[in-house]
Amino acid sequence: MRAVLDIVIIVLDLYVWLLIISAILSWLIAFNVVNTRNQFVSAVAEFLYRITEPVLAPIRNFMPNLGGIDISPIILILIIMFIERVIMYYIYPNVL
Repeated sequence: MRAVLDIVIIVLDLYVWLLIISAILSWLIAFNVVNTRNQFVSAVAEFLYRITEPVLAPIRNFMPNLGGIDISPIILILIIMFIERVIMYYIYPNVL
């Protein structure tokens, strides 16, 4: 059972990194540092959008409008960190 919890922690950590990469790539695209006409960049951006958007959309719907500032990735990262801490401090020690 601990192996399953370890895999859950690893997947959550990986998802946090995907959120960070997605946010940085969206900034690079917005400031025209990276060209989306490049097939590789377009494929990576589409992959990251499809992975992160289903989780970020409900958070964006719940939050008030902040005038163009999107803090939904930060809120999701904080939620993931909370879930990881609950697993590590309360669930993991009680599993044999």
